[in-house]
Amino acid sequence: MKTVHANRLIVLDTETTGLSTKDDNRIIEIGCVELLDRRLTGNNFHVYINPERDSEPGALQVHGLTREFLASKPKFNEIAYDFIDYIRGSELIIHNAPFDVGFLDYELAKLPNTQSIEQYCTVFDTLADAKIRFPGQRNNLDALCKRYDVDNTHRELHGALLDAQILADVFLRMTGGQFSLMTESSEDSVAASYQHHGATVMRTLADRPPLLIIHCNDEEESEHNARLDSIQKASGQCLWRSEIT
Repeated sequence: MKTVHANRLIVLDTETTGLSTKDDNRIIEIGCVELLDRRLTGNNFHVYINPERDSEPGALQVHGLTREFLASKPKFNEIAYDFIDYIRGSELIIHNAPFDVGFLDYELAKLPNTQSIEQYCTVFDTLADAKIRFPGQRNNLDALCKRYDVDNTHRELHGALLDAQILADVFLRMTGGQFSLMTESSEDSVAASYQHHGATVMRTLADRPPLLIIHCNDEEESEHNARLDSIQKASGQCLWRSEIT
């Protein structure tokens, strides 16, 4: 039985030799980015994998990973158990999760003593979530980057770790709680709207999920207090301190 650590999220992406496991296409790259309490930790997982076959022409145009480059990389069975240990008990954040999970399960099924991905962790699909938030709109990763003002100009070719890093930024903005209060919302999440000084103000439903509260750490609190000290010294009065004391 798996134990899921709700505060540990793993943003995951893969690259493959083609679009379907029915043609025995294989995973050639896995990239994972770890978030603890919605903060990037730098404890990432990244590996290239030798698929022992060529990529389909369309897939090769997307990722650019040639068979020659991958020939010296480990095979999936050589990295599988390290990968399982890394994701175990987490929640995976994946864009179009059925694709990546389908390939991962296909690879795991070839190995002894392994189970499907969802036996090790839970899965959250950002594409399915985006379709609910923005019905009828483009919701691929590039479209979400534009919508949430995430810079992806350095993304010329797809790469699993790069795409996972971009998706982590998109996911944090998508689920942060405040962006949705300032943009168009569906009828399911908006009770009423009205004009105020020429702007549309939207009232959200009373039973909406609470906004996320992120507490500062000791270093951030120290920097904050130092900033308040400088304001106090320069002006003789610090209104922020007078409001909380």
